[in-house]
Amino acid sequence: MSTLETSKSGPDVEEAPYVTIVLPCYNEQDHVIDEVERITKAMDSSGYTYELVAVDDCSTDDTLARLKEAAPRYPRLRIRAFHRNGGSGTVRRIGTQEARGEIVVWTDADMSYPNERIPELVQILEKDQSIDQVVGARTSEEGSHKLLRVPAKWMIRKIAEMLAGQKIPDLNSGLRAFRKPVARPYLRLLPPGFSCVTTITLSFLMNQHDVYYLPIGYAKRAGKSKFSFVSDAYRYILQVLRMIMYFNPLKVLMPPALWLVGIGLAKGVYDMVRTPFYFPANTVMIFLSGLLIGSVALLADLIVRSRGD
Repeated sequence: MSTLETSKSGPDVEEAPYVTIVLPCYNEQDHVIDEVERITKAMDSSGYTYELVAVDDCSTDDTLARLKEAAPRYPRLRIRAFHRNGGSGTVRRIGTQEARGEIVVWTDADMSYPNERIPELVQILEKDQSIDQVVGARTSEEGSHKLLRVPAKWMIRKIAEMLAGQKIPDLNSGLRAFRKPVARPYLRLLPPGFSCVTTITLSFLMNQHDVYYLPIGYAKRAGKSKFSFVSDAYRYILQVLRMIMYFNPLKVLMPPALWLVGIGLAKGVYDMVRTPFYFPANTVMIFLSGLLIGSVALLADLIVRSRGD
């Protein structure tokens, strides 16, 4: 676990805030204060009580120094400092675990998300108790590697929709608000990297928690992107499959099992007609592979249903 430094500006507040905003910061020295200003201005105008938790993920530039320098001007700002880089998922997990608010907001410090709209997300949760998470669904893609990123994200989202059994307008948006008591059981599932946002989305969906998608704009990020197309896309795909396996393994394993059993039976009938009483080894292997995968699927489903979480 990363070691933390903690600093807090302003007087101690006895009453817990209604909203906690978790802001991961990694090498954002040129714009982090602009982002803090934008968020605090919007929240001050909203009337909601809040705290803004800025977590410096062991930046190699002056991000932490600039946060500390600006802290006296923002009484609702709390600063956390990691002594080693933990990744955005680790930042969000620890920030959520330590959040004092009933509503937790995740966003980024790179000026890409319309953080002035955070009160809108909170308001939706406040007015409709049946909704447990509000996701800012981006209407455009302005990230790096756009030509590769757009089709890759579309494919991953379609796989997630097929496995989750419902439409997902934006699987990995970094701007979202959710109820902390609902999210608490799923925090241990968060991976350390960018796919943490995919994880929290699928955790809610797979457990029948209502998720509302609010269309938002998406600007080109300030500074240098930390997203690596090959490694992060690979982790996204793995995390989608991992989450579906964790909550509903039959969705992943039973279709290929049934296909293999069906192909094995069909090929067995063909082989019997062509060469009576002789089954080639590949026919037996296809059929047995389907049976084995199906058995694993049923066993995994039994484990999931008896897990009690």
